Amino acid sequence: MTLPPAPKTAKLNRELGLFSASCLIVSLMIGSGIFVSAANALKNTGSVGMCLVIWTLCGVLSLLGALSFAELSTVVPKSGGMFSFYQCAFSDLHRFWGPLPSFVYSWVRIMYLRPAEVAITCLTCAEYSVRPFGQWLSGDLDTEFALKRAVSIAALCVVTLVNYSSVKCFVNVQNVFTTCKVLVCTLIIIGGLRQLCLGNTVNLMTGFDGTTLTLKTFPIAFYSGLWAYEGWMASAVVVEEIKNPHRNVLLSIAIAVPFVTATYVLMNVSYMTVLSVSEMISTPALVVEFGNRALGNFAWFGWVVSFGVAITTFGCSLSIQFEATRLCFASSREGQFPAIFSYVSVKRLTPAPAVFLQGLLAGICILCGDAISLIEFASFLCWMFYGFAMLALLVLRRTKPNAERPFKIPIIVPIFVLVASVFLFLTPIFTDPRPRFLVGLALVLSAVLIYIPFVYFNYKLSVMDDFTAFVEKLLGVAPPESDEPSTDMAVTAVGDNGQQQSRF
Repeated sequence: MTLPPAPKTAKLNRELGLFSASCLIVSLMIGSGIFVSAANALKNTGSVGMCLVIWTLCGVLSLLGALSFAELSTVVPKSGGMFSFYQCAFSDLHRFWGPLPSFVYSWVRIMYLRPAEVAITCLTCAEYSVRPFGQWLSGDLDTEFALKRAVSIAALCVVTLVNYSSVKCFVNVQNVFTTCKVLVCTLIIIGGLRQLCLGNTVNLMTGFDGTTLTLKTFPIAFYSGLWAYEGWMASAVVVEEIKNPHRNVLLSIAIAVPFVTATYVLMNVSYMTVLSVSEMISTPALVVEFGNRALGNFAWFGWVVSFGVAITTFGCSLSIQFEATRLCFASSREGQFPAIFSYVSVKRLTPAPAVFLQGLLAGICILCGDAISLIEFASFLCWMFYGFAMLALLVLRRTKPNAERPFKIPIIVPIFVLVASVFLFLTPIFTDPRPRFLVGLALVLSAVLIYIPFVYFNYKLSVMDDFTAFVEKLLGVAPPESDEPSTDMAVTAVGDNGQQQSRF
């Protein structure tokens, strides 16, 4: 019996409906940020009132950016988010400069930003997983450090395995964990409301007393808040895997972003019912301390909160990696990253090489970094790229005026987000040129230096052919279909005879 020829191509499948797309955004947004950066936002504002204003403004800015992305995803219905937007808007404008923004974005985000974000969430997951067992570690800091690293690596391995297995597996796991993290946030909010009912409003009544916000600290405070909101663009990044994307991308944003904004503001109010400004800034485990203060009469609450935060950050790691692998897939498919990372597992229908690359890079990042520095570094670069996305929307309004736009945002919105992005990017460079910001600029410059030989002059390393063949056989992957994204939910493969064969 002769075995059928190996498939030549494969493509991603549409598995995400409105609920799953909304859960993806919520899962990406509610991660380590609200647990790690809440204290830093308060530190840089100096007062309860100004801190709450910053959290609200961050939510409004995120919503405006997300709505702009909803329009972009209808004009450019391809996975990859900002990479695809840049490609469509800029590539034909100039032979050298046109493709450069999309390459710089994909290189920096794939190689540095997303792995760092996964590392932060995995480390936070490990921190809160180990914390309940701290009494048995007898104060042995070396053992505790090693245990946290081991747990974070284990969490990363599980995340990578889920994203490799299948999109359906990811959707099911993500929806469960998103539900759990919403319950954890609700529990914290209920604890805060209980304190308000008991009359504990002393800290909240301080209002704007002690505000220290300046031009120098304003963007840093915003970075802390915006880090927690990071992920609002998720449904636009995976548009090729969303059912009825013209409808569900916009609705998922309209549902998820306001929901998360309200959740974050209420959680901060809850923290402030029992913790003063100085206590919030100095407390290493903010949520656990809140739990002990707000519901200390329940002995089990500390355990519930710790494992709740662990679940929340694990689910966020899962979603961040999912989004990053789709960017890697899109960038490789367009020839701006090694082609092997656009290959799709014929059996599992996932971009397997991209999944394992992100797992490896995140594992390296787990070995470095302090969370606050990484947050400021990541937010600094992210908002530079968001500014370019708003510029892409303005360019497409001019170059593709007749393109189908089921949803069209008022032109003032992307202009406002663009101005805000420029302000957030440039202000810290001139007012507070910390090394992390200069490192971010150096990474952008390194991407330009890589772009010139490998993309602009199309130089190829001969070893890549052998590497591609090895990974193709090892993982059972095939190149993606070259046609434009369609709404067909069937997965097709092309055999040696050139005829399409259906594969489900």
